[in-house]
Amino acid sequence: MSRRKTERLLNLVICLLATRRPLPAEQIRQAVPGYDRDSDEAFQRMFERDKNELREIGIPIDVVRDPWEDEPGYRIERESYELPEITLEPDEAAVLGLAAQVWQRASLAEAASGALLKLRAGGVDTADALGGAIGGGALELRVDTRDPAFPALWQAVRDRRAVRFDYRAAGSENVHTRTVEPWGVVSRRGRWYLAGYDRGREAPRVFRLSRITGPVTTVGKAGAVQVPEGVDLRAMVVFPDEPAQERVAVVRVRRGACEGLRQLATAVRPGGDGWDEAELPFTDPERLAGWMASLGSDVEVASPPDAREAVIRRLKGALA
Repeated sequence: MSRRKTERLLNLVICLLATRRPLPAEQIRQAVPGYDRDSDEAFQRMFERDKNELREIGIPIDVVRDPWEDEPGYRIERESYELPEITLEPDEAAVLGLAAQVWQRASLAEAASGALLKLRAGGVDTADALGGAIGGGALELRVDTRDPAFPALWQAVRDRRAVRFDYRAAGSENVHTRTVEPWGVVSRRGRWYLAGYDRGREAPRVFRLSRITGPVTTVGKAGAVQVPEGVDLRAMVVFPDEPAQERVAVVRVRRGACEGLRQLATAVRPGGDGWDEAELPFTDPERLAGWMASLGSDVEVASPPDAREAVIRRLKGALA
C-alpha cells in the first residue's frame, strides 16, 4: 500500500471517529485530504474502495439514513471501534515483551515498540513482567536479520505474493534467477531461510537468505500464493550436518577500532597506514561476511578470496 493511500485511509478513520453526527459523502470529500475534488465519478470509486478496505480489516463504518436528508451519512461508532480493556496475566505480558525485544533489531522494531506502548497505555506493565520472567533483564534475546533480502521476503510472505531474485547455489559462484512462491521465513542455527515453491523446478525448495544477491522483486498480485495445509516449514530447513572445516581469515582492522574483533582474533600484528592485521578463525564465509559487513569501513577482509567475495556481495546487496 502506498504512503499516500495509507495517509488517506488514516485521515478517513480520524474524520469518521471525530464527528458527532453522520457525515455525507460530499462533506467527507472536502474534509479528507487525498480525494479527487474535480471528478465526482473518481471520488465515488475511491470512496467506495476505501470503505470496503477499512471494513475488511475490521473497522466498522456505519451508514445512517436520515429521512430528512437526501444523502446517507457515515460515521464510526467509538464504542464499536475501540478495543476492550486489556487484561493479561504476568506470563502473557512477559511473552509479548520478550517478543518485542527479539525483533528489536529487525524491520519489525517500530511495530513491536508501538505494540508495547499501546499495552502500557492500557495498564499492562510489560517491563516488570519481562524482568520477572528472564531474571531482571539480565538475559536479552535478539534476532539477527542483517540479510538485505529479509524485509522484502517477510512482506511477500505476509502478502502471499510470489517473488523473484538472483541466487547463488552452495559451493558455486554461478548465480541463477529463481521465481518462488514464499511459504515462510525460518531461522535455524543463526541463519535465515526462505521456504516455498520454486516455479522453475516445480518443487518445494529452501533458499538461504545470505546467498540471495541483489534486490528481491514481487511477481503477480497479492493473495495469489497458497500455503499447503500441513506444511512443516522447520522440517524443510533441516539439513544433514555439513563438516565444518575451520580456516583463518586475514582481516585489516583500523587502528584503535573493533576491540571485540581483536579479542576474538588469534593474532594481531601492526600493519601500515594506520591499520593492523588480525587473524580470525571461521568455518562459514557467509556468517563471517555478515559480521564484517556490520563493522563498515573499519575492517577489510584480505583473504581468503571466498570470504572477501562474500563481504563484497553482502555490501552490494545492502546498497541495492
